[in-house]
Amino acid sequence: MIRVLLSRKLGELRWTQADLARKTGIRPNTINDLYHEMADRVSLEQIDLICEALNCDLSELLVCVPNSVSELNSRNRLGELKKDT
Repeated sequence: MIRVLLSRKLGELRWTQADLARKTGIRPNTINDLYHEMADRVSLEQIDLICEALNCDLSELLVCVPNSVSELNSRNRLGELKKDT
């Protein structure tokens, strides 16, 4: 699973989501989705703009963590429920 560490990075720098949106030109809704780890996808251009604005490396924004078994089971059940509806 990919984790987005934007909230941590903004907190370290004492930036708001609005600050980042202004500096990057990225829509505030997109920044909010990344901040709350609700984004399903993000463009490489946006990641590049964020890294540049925050003066950080990609590894400070995105990390890959192993999926837990219970999380995988939950995702599978949700997928089955969606198929039934």
